[in-house]
Amino acid sequence: MVTSTSNGQVKELVRMMKKSRARDEAGVFLVEGPRMAGELMADPGWLERIERIYLSESYAGKHETELAEIKKNVRTEILADPVFSHVSDTKTPQGILAVVKRKEYRMPDILGEDPASAHVLVLDNLQDPGNLGTIFRTAEAAGVTGVILSSDCVDIYNPKVVRSTMGALLRVPFLYVEDLPGTVGELKDDGIRVYAAHLEGEHAYDGEDYTGGTAFLIGNEGNGLRDEVAACADCLIRIPMLGKAESLNAAVAASVLMFEVSRQRRHRG
Repeated sequence: MVTSTSNGQVKELVRMMKKSRARDEAGVFLVEGPRMAGELMADPGWLERIERIYLSESYAGKHETELAEIKKNVRTEILADPVFSHVSDTKTPQGILAVVKRKEYRMPDILGEDPASAHVLVLDNLQDPGNLGTIFRTAEAAGVTGVILSSDCVDIYNPKVVRSTMGALLRVPFLYVEDLPGTVGELKDDGIRVYAAHLEGEHAYDGEDYTGGTAFLIGNEGNGLRDEVAACADCLIRIPMLGKAESLNAAVAASVLMFEVSRQRRHRG
C-alpha cells in the first residue's frame, strides 16, 4: 500500500490529473468512480486498455470480493485514504481510479457503417467542460455516429469532462482536427449535408430534412461559429425563440438539433 504523497506513482498521477500535456505524453486518460470504472471492466475492448487501477484503502476494505475479481484482470494499487484524496480530482473521492490507454479514431469511425446514415456533430472552439460532457451524453442518446472537434476545443480528457460524459466518452467516436473547414469539406465530399446553427439562419431547424447523412456545426459558447467555419455550411439554420432570449447554451442548442434528427429518422422507420 502506498502511504506517501511523495511516491513516484502518486506524483505522476497528480501530474496527469492536472496537466493535459502529461496525459498526452502518456497516451492515457483517467477515470474516477465505480460507475465508469465498472463500465470499463465490463467491456472487453476497454478492459484490455486499463493500465492500472488505484483504490483507496477504505474502498478496498469494503469491496474485498470485487477486488479479488479486479486483480484477475488488471494491475491494482492500493493508496492510503489521504493519498487517494491527494490524487483525486473530486471533493468527495469515490475510492477507485483507472488509468486507461486511449483509443484513436479515424473519419470512418465518425461516419459509422454508412455515410448516408451518418449523424455528425462538429464543434468549433467549444470551451466549457460541462457543455462538452453534456453534448457527449446527449449525442449518445440521440444516435450521433461521431463528434468532430476543432483542435482548440476543451480537452475531452480533462477529468471534469470525462466525469460529465457519464460513460458516453467510451462509446461515442470523436476526432480532433487542425483544419476544421477542410474536414467539413471532407464530410461534404462524402455526401453529408452540413448545417450551421447560426443566429442569422434563414431556415428554422425543424423545416429541414435530416434523414440522409447530416452534420451540424456548433460554435463557441460566447462567440458562436467562426465566419470561416460557418461559411462551409450548406445551410444556416436557427432555433426559433420566444421572449427576449437571443441565443441558447451551446449544449442545449446541440441537443435540440440532435434530437430532431432522431425524431425524423424514428418516424421515417
